Amino acid sequence: MNGTTSETRRAALAGVVAIPVTPFAADGSVDRAAHRVLLRRLLDAGIRTLTPNGNTGEFYALTPEERRLVTELTVQEAGERAVVLAGVGHDVPTAIASARHARACGAAMVMVHQPVHPYVSHGGWFDYHRAVAESVPDLGVVPYVRDARLPGGRLAELADACPNVIGVKYAVPDAARFAAFARDAGLGRFVWVAGLAEPYAPSYFSAGATGFTSGLVNVAPALSLDMIEALRSGDFPAAMRVWEQVRRFEELRAADGSADNVTVVKEALASLGLCRRDVRPPSRQLPAERRAEVAGIVRGWSR
Repeated sequence: MNGTTSETRRAALAGVVAIPVTPFAADGSVDRAAHRVLLRRLLDAGIRTLTPNGNTGEFYALTPEERRLVTELTVQEAGERAVVLAGVGHDVPTAIASARHARACGAAMVMVHQPVHPYVSHGGWFDYHRAVAESVPDLGVVPYVRDARLPGGRLAELADACPNVIGVKYAVPDAARFAAFARDAGLGRFVWVAGLAEPYAPSYFSAGATGFTSGLVNVAPALSLDMIEALRSGDFPAAMRVWEQVRRFEELRAADGSADNVTVVKEALASLGLCRRDVRPPSRQLPAERRAEVAGIVRGWSR
């Protein structure tokens, strides 16, 4: 769907931006059949934006071949039903190759992961993202911002150089900083996506976000959709009722520096019989008592 219009791409970001998990088979390979089932479940529920190779998809634990496979499978399943925002990153040549592969597959946009190099300058951040954006001028580009030190003006400069930078996944856990960053960059210039999912969505929407990412959506898409509808209508009490429902689940994901972020989602899916609970190092499966708690939370959502 990389022939989609800018308006379609912007609209896709202003919603629930799903980050699908990458299920693994018993031999450790990507479970293609389970992956397709999980994607169809999201699409059938009404999700219209999919991000293969996001952090919930274990981006950094996948091989280059697996990242390409996940992108291909997602684009194939999405068809005309959803817009695909493919995650890219690592070194500049790898990020560019991944972006061009996503374009060749039919993805409409790429999300550029926050550089993980230990030495990142603001100018280097600009150069990194410019190189990726210029390599795919016909795709929408969405920087994933996790650096609280990055000034909003630097993002504005990037968009001046690369008009295809149309949205931002902002994942600094500070709503006041987000409000300032968005206004320094240009609040109406970009689609602002709350990159810390449902727990931060209400506060970020109050400051100008119009979409949010979600890993929870893999498990309970109705809850994520209920929250986005409440936020769109300005019904913050309703949004907070969803927030209360998902609070413990998200607390488990965020504990110990988000050590179990993906693990909790896959455990929930395993409790529903949708995929194996397997994750790759440096993630690890939950201990038995946490497994029981996760299963109990999921059962509570179905009542």
